[in-house]
Amino acid sequence: MVSTIARSIYKYFKQKQPQFESSQQYWEDRYYLNGNSGDGSYGRLARFKADVVNAFVKEQNIKSIIELGCGDGAQLALMDYPSYIGVDVSKTILKSCKSQYSSDMTKRFVLLEDLQTTNPICEMSLSLDVIYHLVEDEVYNDHMHSLFSSALRWVIVYSSNMEAPTEVAHVKHRNFTHWVEEKAQNWVLYQKIDQKYSYVSKMVDRTSFADFYIFRRNTDVELV
Repeated sequence: MVSTIARSIYKYFKQKQPQFESSQQYWEDRYYLNGNSGDGSYGRLARFKADVVNAFVKEQNIKSIIELGCGDGAQLALMDYPSYIGVDVSKTILKSCKSQYSSDMTKRFVLLEDLQTTNPICEMSLSLDVIYHLVEDEVYNDHMHSLFSSALRWVIVYSSNMEAPTEVAHVKHRNFTHWVEEKAQNWVLYQKIDQKYSYVSKMVDRTSFADFYIFRRNTDVELV
């Protein structure tokens, strides 16, 4: 009897897990099945990210931020942004974010496929825990182009920066700084901030392989 119930529970939760076919499909299905943005958006990892980004926004007096891959809004709740645009591939999670922040006029949300139409440009762009989830080369390249073309002065990336194999279908590590050197030559690495909670395999929910990389445009741009 117990064994039968256990198998039924296992089958139910296995069915609730999204099967990977593409990056966009995976995250849409994950959010549709009431999944969240992952461990990095919660607990001490989220607080570490918030401490670093909030301090930088205040130090540089940054007024407008666009984030590519805003996720479920949990990380955003810890952020202090004067003006914010969140972009994501998932219609489900954007609907949730719009509801969650409906009374906050400093925040708005845009579907990724509408980004070229709206073409928002902000003082700083963000990619937090996103790049290593972009397993398709075309999707990755589009993300990088959008990330650097959406920013006037600053780009902050929080990601791994290596070429390494993984057994997880929705994770692919990339040495993204090589992309920046080759295809975003008007940008330079301003600062690297190491992970406070370095990755430990037995503590995957409380540690991370991501570090902060802050890029600055090396040409003068007038704010509009």
